[in-house]
Amino acid sequence: MANYRLSHAAQADIISILGWSDEQFGEEARKRYESLIAAAIRGAASTTDDAGHTPRPELGDGVFTWHLSQSRTQPPGRSVHRPRHFLVCRQDGDVLVIGRILHDAMDLKRHVEPESPWE
Repeated sequence: MANYRLSHAAQADIISILGWSDEQFGEEARKRYESLIAAAIRGAASTTDDAGHTPRPELGDGVFTWHLSQSRTQPPGRSVHRPRHFLVCRQDGDVLVIGRILHDAMDLKRHVEPESPWE
């Protein structure tokens, strides 16, 4: 598996998403969404070409998104019917940096600063 790193903001996003999923849909749904997020991270990190990447030049050089729906068949067991989140990523050498995990209804420019570091 390729190397990846989650920014602090992405880590907080995951905690928030999974907490909301558990609250709204229960523990089993949260576990399925957690597996889906992990599969999406693995998929985005291991893709050697740009397949599945949606370039987002307005967010900075090399920034792309990866929608969780692209990884729906990856986790074992029941799948998430309609995932609504995507990863905001960019390469840093041989490491995929995941800056945010956002709901697909969110305005990207309000949640991703093109000039700020992804720590």
